[in-house]
Amino acid sequence: MSYSYDTHTIADIAPEGAGQYGERPALGMVNGDSISYRELELHTRRAAARLIGLGVRRGDRVAILSESLPEWGIASLGIARAGAVAVPLLVDFRAVQVLEILQHSGAKAVFVSARQKAKLDGALAAVLPIEELSTLDAELDHAAAVLPLPRVAPGDLAAIVYTSGTTGKPKGVMLTHRNYIADALACSAIIVLRPRDVLLSILPLAHAYEYTIGFLIPMMSGASVRYLDRPPSASALMPALASIRPTIMLSVPMVIEKTYRSAVKPALDKMKAYGVPFLRPLLERIAGAKLYRSFGGRLRFFGIGGAPLDPEVERFLRAVKWPYAIGYGLTETAPIIAASGVGKTSPRAAGPALPGAEIRITDLRPADDDPSTLVGELQVRGPMVGSGYYLDPARTAEVFTEDGYFRTGDLGFMDERGCFFIRGRSKAMILGASGENIYPEEVEAVLNRSPHVLEALVYGGADGLTALVHLKPEAIAEALEAVKAGVDQAERVAAELLESIRKEANQCLQSFSRIHRVERQSEAFEKTPTQKIKRFLYPGADKRR
Repeated sequence: MSYSYDTHTIADIAPEGAGQYGERPALGMVNGDSISYRELELHTRRAAARLIGLGVRRGDRVAILSESLPEWGIASLGIARAGAVAVPLLVDFRAVQVLEILQHSGAKAVFVSARQKAKLDGALAAVLPIEELSTLDAELDHAAAVLPLPRVAPGDLAAIVYTSGTTGKPKGVMLTHRNYIADALACSAIIVLRPRDVLLSILPLAHAYEYTIGFLIPMMSGASVRYLDRPPSASALMPALASIRPTIMLSVPMVIEKTYRSAVKPALDKMKAYGVPFLRPLLERIAGAKLYRSFGGRLRFFGIGGAPLDPEVERFLRAVKWPYAIGYGLTETAPIIAASGVGKTSPRAAGPALPGAEIRITDLRPADDDPSTLVGELQVRGPMVGSGYYLDPARTAEVFTEDGYFRTGDLGFMDERGCFFIRGRSKAMILGASGENIYPEEVEAVLNRSPHVLEALVYGGADGLTALVHLKPEAIAEALEAVKAGVDQAERVAAELLESIRKEANQCLQSFSRIHRVERQSEAFEKTPTQKIKRFLYPGADKRR
């Protein structure tokens, strides 16, 4: 890439791309036409002109509420070219959350898709249909061609990414143009895209992982990105893979784990020969080759990030030489700070620090599950690290050390090769199936509202969220009395009670944080001196899916 984070910004990407890649395809839907890099420059200039015409000035906030579409990228680059600040919103946010974030950010305008428009009833910001960004308008094109655009500097704020907003005070991560460009360039240590590469996007663009790796890097490299018009279920994903035959994909662990558990492992287990140890490697390689063909047969980079990969699944991927890479980071770091490229991964390792990311480990202590391993908090500084939280100086001060390191809140260690291993997240964030940040405390707060629940703990897994629930002592007795059942029916009644708790909680939760299963915790949770549940002691609670 011919970019520098000291001189280039996101506003430069569209004009640079038009000059270098011209008529090459840039963005499109799986089953639709694509727009070229030349058209991308025209569309983004028009988007910037429209914002400026509405009175949006340098530093003003403009939100994006839409599914992943080519127009999402146009909106993002248009906002940058107008000198404004993007506020990307996950489509799974409820209307009340969207309005809360728009108010907190002070957004002057919001690009919204037709599917999401109803959530903006009562919004003070100007509402702009995002689908119109790729339509032709000769008058607007002429005005955009002669309109001078503001100068954008690398240190200017590029985006405020809200990682929460369901309860309490919203938390908006501030990321500059330098942060994004620096991280995109640092990732060249593990992935170098070429104009002939095709990326199938299955994660939300509102997530920093997909935006930086799945959008900015391809647009800086002349590659082509295609989007699904529906969630990446097997019925939608498999035809898209066959049609696009991508060379690049990004995923969260749950996607490949589900594929392995639903398609690969059952097929292997049905084979009698798989029970013969010396035949297993051959059968796994055959299964791996079949899986590779089902993904289009051209994959050269399958990025996995956001949460630890299940060891069994990783063992299989390594055995069949699946072209996977592993990355670790946070929204606050734009986002990747450590990663291993294809063919360079180590079991359960995040990888070495990316160029420019200075990572240190502080407050070393024995690991909870292995006292012989010393773990501590990972702290990082570098050009990809954001400046803090919008309108929240107190929270910002809490996460930075006096010498400028960002406290990740994650526990881990580094081996003799300089490879980082993440052993737990003190922040307890869970990554949803499509890359959403789920905060278990918020789900637990909903469960704890039940008159039957004493305490709850939520963790992620292959099928979604699981809740361990410690019922109040009188809950079962009251349920038995209500149905006039005997003590021998207690387990059945308890199961029905847990299911009712799950359904009631899910009515109050957004779709990506709904609970898949509720299990009974028979004894009180073990706690720290400050009465916080020791999550690492409970099955699955340290997987952070």
